[in-house]
Amino acid sequence: MPCTITKNRALPCRDSVGGVKNVYFADYGDLSSDVSVDSDGTITAWATGDTPEFFKYEVKNSSSLEQAVTASTENGTLFYEQTITVVLPKLSPQSHQQVNDIAKGRPHVVIEDNNGNFLLAGLKFGANVTGGTISTGTAMGDMSGYNLTITGQEPLPAFFVTPTLVTSNLGSGDITDI
Repeated sequence: MPCTITKNRALPCRDSVGGVKNVYFADYGDLSSDVSVDSDGTITAWATGDTPEFFKYEVKNSSSLEQAVTASTENGTLFYEQTITVVLPKLSPQSHQQVNDIAKGRPHVVIEDNNGNFLLAGLKFGANVTGGTISTGTAMGDMSGYNLTITGQEPLPAFFVTPTLVTSNLGSGDITDI
């Protein structure tokens, strides 16, 4: 089976920036991998019957999504290691509970970057908290809060998602200073 390259790519304009604006979590199993994808590879609709409820976490200047291409010529395999770093400043009892729930689960995770792109990690297999810290900091200017590393392994890179598929399905929990 040939793996055909079908498009050219020009050097793009310098009009994008790095960073993550928001991270959205949905419980594993609320999405099936049977999604509608347009010709550009963007998810445009969830599968019939899927009713994901996303919970929004605002972040700033310290969270990221990286995807490592992991390939083996000898084994004929290819997968993408999706690593999401989420930094949540300020300790609170409510945040403790939410971080614990995220760590116990295997959520689907959507990252909204500073360019307005929404990317879905863990579509097929979910993503797991694989590390992190809960810290008070040492000095007055240190971060007191949560630093989570969330990892997923998927057969395809994180899909771009039509933003309204996420923002129109926000959970009923208000965005608060938890």
